[in-house]
Order: sequence, then C-alpha cells, then structure tokens
Amino acid sequence: MQGNSQIELYVTVGDDQQNAALEEMLASIQLDAVVSSTLHQVGVTQQVMLTLLVTDDAAIQEMNTQYRQQDKPTDVLSFPLLDAPLVDAPTDQLWHPQEQNTPTFITPPETVMNLGDVVMSWPAILRQAQEAGHSPAYELLYLLSHGVLHLVGYDDQTEPGYQAMIRIQQAVLQEVGQET
Repeated sequence: MQGNSQIELYVTVGDDQQNAALEEMLASIQLDAVVSSTLHQVGVTQQVMLTLLVTDDAAIQEMNTQYRQQDKPTDVLSFPLLDAPLVDAPTDQLWHPQEQNTPTFITPPETVMNLGDVVMSWPAILRQAQEAGHSPAYELLYLLSHGVLHLVGYDDQTEPGYQAMIRIQQAVLQEVGQET
C-alpha cells in the first residue's frame, strides 16, 4: 500500500472465476491512490485502514434493508467506525454523532486508525458506468472516494454536503489522472 492508507479488499460477485477476474482488474487500478488523495483533500494525514467489499446486488440490498431500512439495491454503502466526523468542515456537510450509550473506542496513537467499511455493488457500478458513458474503473474509483468521504464524516443528505462530496470526488479523480 502507498500513502497513508491500507485497504483490505474482499470480492464476492459470483463464482471463484468471476471473483478472481474482478480482483485482477482491481489490482490494476488506483484504489490506494484514490483513498490517499481523498484523505489528503479533506486534511486527514494519519495512517488509516478500511475494508472494501465489492459484491452483488442481492448482498448490498440485504445490507441496505438491514442498516438503512431501504429494501432495494444501491451502489455504495459506508459503515464508519468513528464516533464523530474526523474532518473539519461546516456542520451542514457532516453526519452527526449518534447518541449512544456505548463506550468510545480510542485508537492507541501507535496503531493505524480503522475508518470502517465500504461496500459496493459491482452490477450497479457496471450499470451506472454504462449510463454515464465512462469506464467501470472510473465509476468504482468515484464511488470509492464517495465511500471514504462518508467514513471520515461527510454526509450527502444535505445539499451542501452533497455538493462538497461531488467537488472532492471530482478533484480526487483529476488528481490521480483517472480518465472517464
């Protein structure tokens, strides 16, 4: 891994052959660079890790139903492990800490901070890439940046948050030289 991020990757889109083919494609694109650039764009400089799961529509629909009460597939889900946003941005661009009676987990300073999990639907990536007229790799990297922004605190449920995320995602893909 390069930069200040580590990505633990899992692929479950079909049979072993399909999974291996997608893993090979993912190894050839700039996952690490996109995560590092996204973190850099929002001022996160510490060592971090995250998990990326690329799966199918059925699996992401199940998670979307369970965690967001939306019984439909989606393109990307993020599951932050932070108790509060890590970034310094206007509050109308950020998710708000949940009121919980659970103990706060403190990452020791000498260890890597685990931001959480990003889950993507490969079929949704393929559909959206075709609809937008760009490559599946571009779509996946765009959604990866989007997922990382959610992990560090951004929320697209408000117009200012949505616009900030779009600006950052576009800047990230431009910075890493990703062409549509």
